[in-house]
Amino acid sequence: MRKSFRKKILSLVLCLLMALPLTGCGDAAEKKKQIFAMNTMFTLTAYGKKANAGINAAEASIIAVDAMSDPDTEGSTCYLLNHAQGQQVNISGQVAEMLVDAKEICERTGGAYDLTVYPLVQRWGFDHGRYYVPSPEEISADLSLLCMRDMTISKFPTSGTYAVILPEFGRLSFSSCARGCASKYAIDAMRKNGVESGLVSLAGNIQTLGMKPDGNFWSVGITDPKNPSGYLGILSVGEAAISTTGSYQDFMPSNPKYHHILSTSNGYPTSNGLLSVSIICEDGTYADCLSTAMYAIGQTRAINYWRQYGGFEMILINESGNVICTSGLLEEFELKNDFYTLSYVE
Repeated sequence: MRKSFRKKILSLVLCLLMALPLTGCGDAAEKKKQIFAMNTMFTLTAYGKKANAGINAAEASIIAVDAMSDPDTEGSTCYLLNHAQGQQVNISGQVAEMLVDAKEICERTGGAYDLTVYPLVQRWGFDHGRYYVPSPEEISADLSLLCMRDMTISKFPTSGTYAVILPEFGRLSFSSCARGCASKYAIDAMRKNGVESGLVSLAGNIQTLGMKPDGNFWSVGITDPKNPSGYLGILSVGEAAISTTGSYQDFMPSNPKYHHILSTSNGYPTSNGLLSVSIICEDGTYADCLSTAMYAIGQTRAINYWRQYGGFEMILINESGNVICTSGLLEEFELKNDFYTLSYVE
């Protein structure tokens, strides 16, 4: 079981995760760069004399994760897994980490979180924005391809390499965890290059390194899912990873609106009363997996999952206007929107 997340750094984010302007940074020089990867824009920010080196290393790390996790890039690790025809593939590094975390959460959620939902995502057109509402027969056919619980992962202890066997018909995508993994390794790259204060932010994910240059917590605005151009509250943030999944982030421009978080039980966009889920923990990969998984299983099961397994904090926003935080965030979150009602669970 993952170690508990320390309360003093448990202040974080929600929804789109809109970072507020940073103030009081003293004389520390700020360096910032934007790069496009994984179909989104990453903003890299670092402070101090080694900021340039840190940002360059972080960029290289993100590009590497993108390359190995892209199912459309021939020769990528993901491509090799999807075209192995049931044969063993040896993997290591970031892809291994994503698969191990995803497999654990898949099993714990009874298959509600499953990377092999990819054919269904493709069918709906959410992978490249070519939207289409499938027929019941098409949905049923794609649901029959779900097989992450049948995938085997065996570790070779001395090398840290894993042997993976994906069922012959299986096709997976890392879209629900690769951005968090890339953010994690980007922060690691900054740290290894001497950066002590920085952050990586993108749609739905943010990861911080250390404290702000002046020693204070970072301030993070929590996006209002009913009004994504605004925020509903503020969290004070130390070093942590945050991932948010919400129905407002990617949806089909149709009536009714179909969003991108598909149910593995019926093949349609998940409808359980939640608008967004934010996960706060020490590990960006794990946070990214969990935010989708907790959204998929709904409010009650998500709270029970947190109580059973721990190791993370969580913020849920539902259609009734309730903001529900786990108890580790008791002193960190400040509600700023009177439309919502705040409560905590233990």
